Amino acid sequence: MPADIHATTLTLDSHIDIRWPEPPDPLAEGPMRVDFPKMQRGGLRAAVFIAYVGQGKRDAAGHAAAAERVDAMLRHIQGRADGEARRFCTTPDELEAAHAAGALAVLSAVENGYAMGHDLGAPARWRALGACYLTLTHDGHNDLADSARPQARLGDTPEEHGGLSALGRQAVGALNDAGMLVDVSHVAKSGMLQAAALSRSPIVATHTACRALCDHPRGIDDEQLDALKAVGGLAQITAMPSFLKKVPEGQRNPAGVEDMVDHVDHAVRRIGLEHVGLSSDFDGGGAVEGWQNPAETPNLTAALIKRGYGAREIGLLWSGNFLRLWRQAQAIAR
Repeated sequence: MPADIHATTLTLDSHIDIRWPEPPDPLAEGPMRVDFPKMQRGGLRAAVFIAYVGQGKRDAAGHAAAAERVDAMLRHIQGRADGEARRFCTTPDELEAAHAAGALAVLSAVENGYAMGHDLGAPARWRALGACYLTLTHDGHNDLADSARPQARLGDTPEEHGGLSALGRQAVGALNDAGMLVDVSHVAKSGMLQAAALSRSPIVATHTACRALCDHPRGIDDEQLDALKAVGGLAQITAMPSFLKKVPEGQRNPAGVEDMVDHVDHAVRRIGLEHVGLSSDFDGGGAVEGWQNPAETPNLTAALIKRGYGAREIGLLWSGNFLRLWRQAQAIAR
C-alpha cells in the first residue's frame, strides 16, 4: 500500500529555503510552505534547510556581509532542533538514528559560494556548524564560477571564467577536505562539468530538472546527466514548475507531481536509479500541484508507486542515494 511505503520511508527533502532575517516560528503552523507541523502531518521526515545569500557586490564588504549572514543562518537552523522531537543531524548515521527514533531531522547547507569570498577556510567553518553542502553559485556569476543564469543587473557577461575560476577550483578542493558535498545547481554547464571532473567525491545537483523535457537554463541536459553518472553523482529533481513544464509567458504553470515523476523517469532511464533523487525548493519558489507543502508529501510517493517504483526504489530516491553521496564526501575529509 502507498501509505505503508510512505510511512516507513526516510523521506529527505534536500533543499528548503527559510525566510531571513525574521523567520517565523517553525514550531507553529504558519505562512511559509514549510514548518514542523506540516512536515509531521505529511510524513516528511528530514529537511535540508538553506543558509542562502543572493549575489551581491564582489568586494570585501559584500563578501564579509554575506559570510556573516550565512554563519547566523546556520546557527539559527541548528537552533531549530531540540535534540528530541527534532534532531540536528551532521552525519548520515545521525540522520538514520533520528528516523529510527521517530524524530524529525534538521539539516543545513549553504547556497551561493559568494559567501565564501576568497576565504578557503570557510567550508571547514561551515562544516563545523553542521552544513552538508555548498551550492557554488546562485543567479549571477561570483568569484568561484559562472552561473547558469547570468544577471545583466550585476553587469554579468554571458561567460566570465569559462566555468570554474582558479579560486573555484581551490574551493572544490576545500569542500572535499571539509567533507562537504559540492552542489552544482545554478552553475553553468561548463563549471558543472569541470566540478564533476575535479571533485574527489561525487557531486550533486540538489534542485534541478531535465532539460530534455523542459529546456530551462536551470535544468541539466543529457550530457550533464551522463557526467553525473560517470562520477557516481546525483540529480535531485525539484518541484519548480518552470523547470518541469514550458507554458506561454504570462500563463499559470500547471505542473504537478506527475510532471516531476516524468523528469525522474527520464533521469532514471538515462543514468540509473542510483543517480536520481527528490527535492522541493519550497519557500524558494518550488511547489507543484499535489505537492504544495510538506503536508502533501504522500502524493509524490503515491505518484512514484503509480509509475512502478517499489519500496526499495522509493527509499533510494527519497534519501538512500543522497546518504550514499554524503557518506562518500565525509569519508574523504581531511
